Amino acid sequence: MTASLSTPAIELHGVVKTFGRTTALDGLDLAVGRGELVGLLGPNGAGKTTAIKLLVGLVRPTAGSGHVLGAPLGDRVTRARIGYLPELFRYQPWLHAREVLALHAELAHITATERRRVVSDALERVGLADRADDPVNGFSKGMQQRLGLGVALLGDPDLILLDEPTSALDPVGRMDVRAIVRAARDRGATVILNSHLLTEVERVCDRIVILHHGRAIASGTLDEVVAADGVRLRVTGLDDAGRTALAAFGPLALDGEWLTFRPLAADRIPDVVAAVVAAGGRVHAVDPGRGSLEARFLELLAGAPDEAA
Repeated sequence: MTASLSTPAIELHGVVKTFGRTTALDGLDLAVGRGELVGLLGPNGAGKTTAIKLLVGLVRPTAGSGHVLGAPLGDRVTRARIGYLPELFRYQPWLHAREVLALHAELAHITATERRRVVSDALERVGLADRADDPVNGFSKGMQQRLGLGVALLGDPDLILLDEPTSALDPVGRMDVRAIVRAARDRGATVILNSHLLTEVERVCDRIVILHHGRAIASGTLDEVVAADGVRLRVTGLDDAGRTALAAFGPLALDGEWLTFRPLAADRIPDVVAAVVAAGGRVHAVDPGRGSLEARFLELLAGAPDEAA
């Protein structure tokens, strides 16, 4: 990493991007710190890919401003410090994996003396060292995605932008990618992971940003976005009158011996347990479980203004 480590890796202020009559980004504000691993989520058409392309410099904002690694959006010198894996990519099918990486290393102005080491390192990281001299046209889609990830990692860039990096991978491949992006974060790189796979984001990201209609409608750690908002209790010995009394704590759902209160503040859980015992019930288990990211994701989308994007 070079200079200005105290400044955020990414700063976007009121960024708008239109394509004709279509508004892809509508006043997007986004801040990502150095060394963060951030998951970018949202439904189709939310503006995720447009935001990634804007950070790379492939598109320019219609309005608003922003900085990437301390430089204005689109700065050509800064592009050399960015690794990028697009959602849709193609490599010359007659080239070998090593040749693809060597070509991109040259395009990234990595010196000839460093190129061999950098290419070998990338092949090793993405699990293609034993296929380095095989042509791309013999690769499966998953192997091509690994190769694309290797291109994004060339030269240890300061910012790595990954657009759907695990969409074609099997479970083992996804596990490998999680380890790769964590290692990049641990060495100090900032990583933006754009994915439709919510479970992947849950497992690997430090922070989540949810886009909808070109705006950020939620941002924070997983615990902040998916707050603990209820409790499940396994209860026996409670009659109908006791269950009715518990309704004073809020919405109550019954599923056999399990009672679920949602929403319920965490500091009210001891009161609920005491009320169950006072009503003659026995508490066998208490699960103050956090809601799922999927449920919270759908809840946020349902609550957001329904505007045309």
